[in-house]
Amino acid sequence: MKVLKFGGSSVASPQNIQKLLKIVSQKSQKGKVAVVVSAFGGVTDALIGLSELAQSGDFTYQEAFTTLKTRHQKAVEELLSDGTQKEECFLLVESLFEELKDILHGVFLVRELSPKTLDFILGFGERLSAYIIAQAFVQYGEKANFVDSRKLIVTDEEFGNAKVDFSISNPNILRHFANSQGIQVFAGFISSSKTGQSTTLGRGGSDYTAAILAAALQADVLEIWTDVSGMLTADPRKVKKAFPIAHISYQEALELSYFGAKVLYPPSIQPVYQKNIPILIKNTFEPEAEGTLISTDAKLAERPIRGLSSIKNIALLNLSGNGMVGITGISMRLFGALGRSKVNVILISQASSEHSISIAIDTKDVEVAVEFIEAEFDREIERNLINKIEVENDVCIIATVGQNMKNTPGISGRIFSVIGKNGINVLAIAQGASELNISFVIKLSDEQKALRVIHEAFFSDAKVLNVFLVGIGLIGKTLLQQMKQQAAWLKEHLAIDIKLRALSNSRKMLLISDDENEIGLENWEGELAKSSQKADMKLFFEQMKALNLRNSVFVDCTANQEISEYYEQVLDSSISIITPNKLACTGKIETYKSLKKIAKKRNVKFLFETNVGAGLPILSTLNDLLRSGDEVVKIEAILSGTLNYIFNNVSKTNPISEVIKTAQAQGLTEPDPRIDMSGKDVARKILILAREIGMGLDLDDVEVENILPPNCFEGTIDDFWKNVALFDEEFEQKRSLLDAENQKFRVIASLENKKLSVRLRAVDTKNAFHNAEGSDSIVLFTTRRYFEQSLMVKGAGAGAEVTAAGVFADLIRVVN
Repeated sequence: MKVLKFGGSSVASPQNIQKLLKIVSQKSQKGKVAVVVSAFGGVTDALIGLSELAQSGDFTYQEAFTTLKTRHQKAVEELLSDGTQKEECFLLVESLFEELKDILHGVFLVRELSPKTLDFILGFGERLSAYIIAQAFVQYGEKANFVDSRKLIVTDEEFGNAKVDFSISNPNILRHFANSQGIQVFAGFISSSKTGQSTTLGRGGSDYTAAILAAALQADVLEIWTDVSGMLTADPRKVKKAFPIAHISYQEALELSYFGAKVLYPPSIQPVYQKNIPILIKNTFEPEAEGTLISTDAKLAERPIRGLSSIKNIALLNLSGNGMVGITGISMRLFGALGRSKVNVILISQASSEHSISIAIDTKDVEVAVEFIEAEFDREIERNLINKIEVENDVCIIATVGQNMKNTPGISGRIFSVIGKNGINVLAIAQGASELNISFVIKLSDEQKALRVIHEAFFSDAKVLNVFLVGIGLIGKTLLQQMKQQAAWLKEHLAIDIKLRALSNSRKMLLISDDENEIGLENWEGELAKSSQKADMKLFFEQMKALNLRNSVFVDCTANQEISEYYEQVLDSSISIITPNKLACTGKIETYKSLKKIAKKRNVKFLFETNVGAGLPILSTLNDLLRSGDEVVKIEAILSGTLNYIFNNVSKTNPISEVIKTAQAQGLTEPDPRIDMSGKDVARKILILAREIGMGLDLDDVEVENILPPNCFEGTIDDFWKNVALFDEEFEQKRSLLDAENQKFRVIASLENKKLSVRLRAVDTKNAFHNAEGSDSIVLFTTRRYFEQSLMVKGAGAGAEVTAAGVFADLIRVVN
């Protein structure tokens, strides 16, 4: 014997019902079959809606009633072709709707909708669908009977969620099947009390009906046919990469379904679990798919977590106060009050100090729960021993479930680490000693993000890196090109999947509207060109924050002060920042400290390696020295690859003004070359190194020696070019004298004795900076460990390629 249950989506249309008929017909050829069906998809909600309209005295309930009736009549028309059979079916459908019409009219007249009346009304959905489908089986060539489950399943009179009396129901079921032949089509969800009143088994009760039948009949299997191919690792509407679970234990399935996995109604597991009857979850629309088998012999999963689920419409209530500490009976009184109020507690979390107890309940129960709890503790509240109940709305519960969690150390740490890194705050935690389920309460706005980051951490082969890029000049374009070239390699070798989510230049921007879309690395220029959105940094940051994507990174490839002023709020939104823009790190010391503090607090990255040496690992080397306990004595450095290029290429036939123009054309200088030639760029770099060591200095504390005459920095950029050209001859005379003595000009930054300087110096062949070629940067770290011979970092220190590569390397560090 097999019991097959088909949910609302499986019977939502005549076309879907045809699929059901084929599936059941094939099963019936191999043995006896019982079928349980839900109401047509959406009908139960429609019945609730028109009942409430009638209760409120709204005449439009009649229109909703007519729409519902017409839908069922059309189903009969499409499913049945035999004239006599069709006429009989129409008559019964008409009779049921006349009965429903009379009840609704009564509700309309008295303006009252009791739970008892609502149960009776809701039962019409299953009675109609089961009867029509039974007739469709006959039309299909099968012997079939409609069974009104109210005649077999007996309950108490707790309307809306009645409790089954198995001592009466099981013998009724056995007697029925002993005297029946063919396919038995049961109306799910409905039952009756001992006095004959119509009751229901709760929303999702059709699953329960099927489980009751399977347990009573000792069925070989209970098959639940729905619109997904089994229980999935997470809700596919919230986690697109969720996938079916092939085999799962009863306990795991119960936990997942209790905490929101809607494939299975939680009470339906218990009857078959007690009889060791396996449950098979199948997809009506993909019957060939394997589905999920629920049984006692499910092997431990390879991964520690079997699946994730979540519950919305939750409120968190907190009972706290000094008067609770060490007092016996507080918990008993709290849950006694909740029991009297008939409020179901979904999650409990208690501080070890006994100072507070938090409970999660359905939001609809908040008012009555607070009323009963405060009535129970009214004396303590009046004496300020216990505080008034704190209620936090708009929260949800996330549950991570898996039997293998018990055998895997550090699971809780991994879970809370990954959500913490993504800026998700945990309000309450509950974990049983069995370690089958770790549940926690978070803000509802973070539900999808939490599910995705946990699923990615435990089930995905690749971590998604969501990139928001501002600044598409030479560095930005080069970075995008490198990302495009390296994307496949990163996915294959480092399991990093880069998603470009937003772009902006100084004129226009392109932002995706949801996490289902991304900007193609192959055609970002074309997509940006089509965008009609003007650049608006405030809107850019608001949209980036609103998307609330895990592993979000803001990349600033500009030299824009206004953009750097957004850094604090970006980091405070748990979004990492990668930037070659030096302005944030060289502004006021208070700003620099604040950025570092926020990044640490929010557990996100604030990386700016390219601020000092383009792609060279200067900051990372320095930080490694400091973290390992070394002490910096002195730093001397060529920190401008641009200036080094210029002084290396000036000659008698190639004056300094022309070399600066060439450097600018090659992308070696800042957009305004005066920034480089003034020494301010070098000053910013040595200041950053000083701040990383812990020195609380500002830019004014850096002594900068002029490289060019002061008049070169007066007026416009055109004035600059004219005045530099006038300096060509004077500079060449100085350079020639040095060259005759085998010396070279170098702009050297130094940090020594807590003083910072940037000077144009002449160095001979004995100096380490003499042989700095091309656009090289060289940094010499003299430390307590590297005292006799300084630690050197040397390499190309300017250019779009190496700078973009440095930004790219920082980008990968966010998730790797």
